[in-house]
Amino acid sequence: MNVRTGREFEDKGWTLSDPLGGEPSLVRAVYANKKFVPDDTQEGLYRYAGWMPVRRTLKNSCAPVTYKSKGLARTLGLENLYITFSGWCPRLGAKMKTCSFKETEAFSILARMDRKEKRTLIVQSAGNTARAFAQVCSDNKIPVVICIPQDSGHDLWFRRKLDRCVKLVAAPHGCDYYDAIVIGEKLAQDPAFFLEGGAKNVARRDGMGTTVLSFAEVTGRIPDAYFQAVGSGTGAIAAYENACRLEASGDFGKNAMRVYVAQNAPFTLLYDSWKAGSRELVALDPEKGRRQAEVILAKVLANRKPPYGIAGGLFDTLRASNGDVFLAQNDDIMYWMMKFRNVEGYDLLPASCAAVSALAQAVECGAVSKDEFIMLNCTGGGTLQAMSRGYVLKEPDLILEPDLPAEVMIERVKALF
Repeated sequence: MNVRTGREFEDKGWTLSDPLGGEPSLVRAVYANKKFVPDDTQEGLYRYAGWMPVRRTLKNSCAPVTYKSKGLARTLGLENLYITFSGWCPRLGAKMKTCSFKETEAFSILARMDRKEKRTLIVQSAGNTARAFAQVCSDNKIPVVICIPQDSGHDLWFRRKLDRCVKLVAAPHGCDYYDAIVIGEKLAQDPAFFLEGGAKNVARRDGMGTTVLSFAEVTGRIPDAYFQAVGSGTGAIAAYENACRLEASGDFGKNAMRVYVAQNAPFTLLYDSWKAGSRELVALDPEKGRRQAEVILAKVLANRKPPYGIAGGLFDTLRASNGDVFLAQNDDIMYWMMKFRNVEGYDLLPASCAAVSALAQAVECGAVSKDEFIMLNCTGGGTLQAMSRGYVLKEPDLILEPDLPAEVMIERVKALF
């Protein structure tokens, strides 16, 4: 469905936009089954496959885990705080090997692909998405080219050496996520490759939106307030879309969920745009953006090309939900990394702690009340425990300057296969 116009049309298998064109808009999946009914015959993420556009299932998936907080809830004075955790914490039942909810994207997108697909998938990432796709593609023998900034290379750790079907292409030191996007777009000019699609891919959003389904399954309702740290905002968009589906089902109450998102200062593109009341992103000099991305702790939150103003994007999500954007300083993130581990018993990635900081600020300023049902989407953690079992780093197979001609890039990447 075209979000802007409401026009419904058939999916051709990898539809990323309305085939009739028109003004830019996200498209949204419309499912025949309007009821949310988890499939207990499926394992991991695919128990939510009824609301995912998948053709098959892949091995080793894990669903997000929702539980009622005690430690953090007590610290913040909240009566109904639920944490939806995606990462590694076996005692909670969370066993995402890459410690990130980006696995929800990977298992959904890759399961949407046709088994007979001959082209090679291209994924652009600032770090966590790269690790998730690399692991899932390796486990399921799906060829992929992953484009990242070389400065995010420390995020490419794995329990074991990856299968040869995974190729890593990096933009040199000093580059950022936007440069990785540029490389991927140039490679996709060749018919041997195709782009994953980012926020435009309904499989990505509906995979990420399983976090809200997890919350609803545990609580039997839609959250009053939802918190997440964002780089692109795609996860927050996905959460709101599934909240709308839950309301339409008639079984989970009214969708009055306020979406609150957090950025890591000084990279404040979404915050500045929202506070300016602008549908369009405010101007950000590329070099200034790169410098800001270098100094934030949660580097995965630095995205200079987010789906903000497009119909159905983050601006529309925040406006429709009466939401807001918060900022977390590096010091805030460090504080909550230590505090969260003390009160909840496991470690979070820096991005997740930006969300915790946003929640604490919302409590302090009265944006949420103590008796509301609050969902804190902790999008990654457990790395200390996971990495303690041993790990190997995936080094880039190729380093490419983003300003190289497309034909040169294509030739060099094809040589990797």
